Amino acid sequence: MIKNIVFDIGNVLTYYTWEEHIRSFGFTETVYQRVVQATVKSSAWNEFDRGLLSDEEVTQLLVQNDPGVEQEIRQMMVNVGGLVKKAEYAIPWIQELKSKGYHVYYLSNFSFKAGKECSHALDFMPFTDGGILSCEEKLIKPQPEIYRRLLEKYGLTAGECVFLDDLDINVRAAEAEGFHGILFTTKEAAVSALEELGVK
Repeated sequence: MIKNIVFDIGNVLTYYTWEEHIRSFGFTETVYQRVVQATVKSSAWNEFDRGLLSDEEVTQLLVQNDPGVEQEIRQMMVNVGGLVKKAEYAIPWIQELKSKGYHVYYLSNFSFKAGKECSHALDFMPFTDGGILSCEEKLIKPQPEIYRRLLEKYGLTAGECVFLDDLDINVRAAEAEGFHGILFTTKEAAVSALEELGVK
């Protein structure tokens, strides 16, 4: 029986709007594509979320991917508040689930910097029963340890948890740890998938 609903944040409880953020600087299409490949599409971006390096150290890693757009990379990294936007459905959905007796948690790859500068989009957090941010645990999805950390921290049983994420690799990693998994596309589709698992 499902007792705990565990949500990813970006593109699940919020909108992950990195394209809009990077385009807001008015770069040419060529520069935009280079910045994207050097930042959000690079493996170095994971280090932003892992929380082991300073913001400047992460920025240096990103710049190393394409030194020719260093100025533009630094420009987009000054304030990353545009990376994530509020989803109006998040708080009512959490409140509805909790009113039916479910516990609600979050489990997300998130950097300290984004957590601070995107706080406007994270106003749902006080309505949850807690959660895990990768930067705080120095672990990132899909590492198995991050899912185990959530279970340990809150004394949960994996088989009583369902995890919703917009990336299949993260859902499969959760399922490998015994969670039920749902690949998130829209809230409506997720509600239907939850109902199939007995979550009303």
